[in-house]
Amino acid sequence: MPSLRELQTAFAAGVFGDAAGDVEDHIISRRFSGARHLQIYRNNTFSSLTGALQAVYPVVTRLVGEEFFRDTAHEYIRRYPSASGNLHEFGREFAGFIAGFPAASALVYLPDVARLEWAYHQVFHAAGHTSRALNALAAVPQEKYSELTFKLHPACRLLASDYPILRIWQVNQPDYTGDNTVDLSLGGVRLLVIRRYLTVEIESLSIGEYALLQSLASGHNFEQACETALDVEAQFNLNSCLQKHVMGATLVDLLL
Repeated sequence: MPSLRELQTAFAAGVFGDAAGDVEDHIISRRFSGARHLQIYRNNTFSSLTGALQAVYPVVTRLVGEEFFRDTAHEYIRRYPSASGNLHEFGREFAGFIAGFPAASALVYLPDVARLEWAYHQVFHAAGHTSRALNALAAVPQEKYSELTFKLHPACRLLASDYPILRIWQVNQPDYTGDNTVDLSLGGVRLLVIRRYLTVEIESLSIGEYALLQSLASGHNFEQACETALDVEAQFNLNSCLQKHVMGATLVDLLL
């Protein structure tokens, strides 16, 4: 007789794989066979997880169509079964999966669209944080600014892409009514995805602005972040950028 752990492992393998092994013999029911019960559970599991993915990735779904998305999701679920009881955590690896999925290779921008949607999802569900940066900054002598390290709002993410993914995202929103053409030759974007109050916003950033925030997010002090920003954008306005992101609560706290 297999142990409980062995039965559970075999059952999970039967749900997420094609081979059920001997686990069907241990499913007892007066109504259906063990194999039928396993199939019902497999169908319900894949249906629920596919629905969860579609909720996170509606633009990807629209770009590829529901049937293609469903087939892609089923393959993803087999490779990356949910490891948490919280469905909000499911789908983290989806963008990377798409990037290596041969059937989606023609849509070169699709993995980055998925990354944008995952960032949006994370920001929507992230913790809130009271901004203390403005008051704290006012108490710091200007000559000490170079030593400061900043904390970014937990409900924000930075994202860069070689493709106009914000435009792609915008024209595929349910309430969008304008021109829906997308010119891939427009090139890449650098984005800030942030939740302010109860609204998730997506902002385009200049190359210097993105470099500054990315450097601060990596734990570098303000002087190091400024050097990084100026290396990529010589005319970058540091004072204006700092004021904007302190006032806008992208930067919520600081340490000296």
